[in-house]
Amino acid sequence: MTQDVGKLVDAARDGDPRSVARLISMVERNAAELAEIAAVFGADAQRAHVVGLTGSPGVGKSTTTNELVAAYRRDGKRVGVLAVDPSSPFTGGAILGDRVRMQDHATDPGVYIRSMSSRGHLGGLSAATSAAVRVLAGVGCDVVLVETVGVGQAEVEIASLADTTLVLLAPGMGDAIQAVKAGILEIADVFVVNKADRDGADATVRDINGMIALGERGPGQWRPRVVKAVAARGEGIEDVLKAIEEHREYLEKSGELRKRREERAAAEIEALVLGRMRARIGSLRGGHSLAELAAKVAEGVVDPYRAAEELLSGLG
Repeated sequence: MTQDVGKLVDAARDGDPRSVARLISMVERNAAELAEIAAVFGADAQRAHVVGLTGSPGVGKSTTTNELVAAYRRDGKRVGVLAVDPSSPFTGGAILGDRVRMQDHATDPGVYIRSMSSRGHLGGLSAATSAAVRVLAGVGCDVVLVETVGVGQAEVEIASLADTTLVLLAPGMGDAIQAVKAGILEIADVFVVNKADRDGADATVRDINGMIALGERGPGQWRPRVVKAVAARGEGIEDVLKAIEEHREYLEKSGELRKRREERAAAEIEALVLGRMRARIGSLRGGHSLAELAAKVAEGVVDPYRAAEELLSGLG
């Protein structure tokens, strides 16, 4: 380990927010030191419970995240927050949006909040989110909350990253239909019906419970919890925490936690390998190999599958 990386990691573990920020910035720009940093964290990178929050725009994701941070801090836990925002069309940076709602914890040394730009990455997350979660866990966060851009038919990637996935809904927004359309029924471990002081909250709970009842589950499998909350007033947050804790206990006892983390690790390894292969293909592009193969496919001289095999053989 180089001296600079060692000092940076030590300072981050001691709670220095600038050091944590530098580490995550290195993740976002895919710095050369990433492999070294990952090796330093080792098993520490698996110690945090990762909670994902997703839902349609306007359901109160940021407010709920803010209240969850406050609740975890009352329990003495160190918390990391990764809030993935849409990208600015001008700078490529994060459009901070509702992040102002988390300013209650901005000066708390036990909380680290980072907005990350999605940079056009589909699935509701940033391409660097997984590595950033590893950093926050590695520097000592007990819980890492990951808030997605906002759910849609393609925004369900959070389930592959989080240990526990919270899907937020609100009465009167047609969320029951949206839940089915987006495949949310399959990814949610806990449904939070936020803004439950509105008319229609009980009907939304009934709709979600009805859809859950239609799902097929084997003996002992987790049945998603449905919790009502009014995050703006801090109401129902303890019930949300209880549901998260129940799910964590289920994951540990059933062996599902290990399975989920192995799947997450496999996806991360695959992404790293594909990234390196794309880089090598880019270098081949300069040698006209890719361009020549593309021309042959366009002319009908070879088919795309044969061209792909030739390109792979060229990668060695």
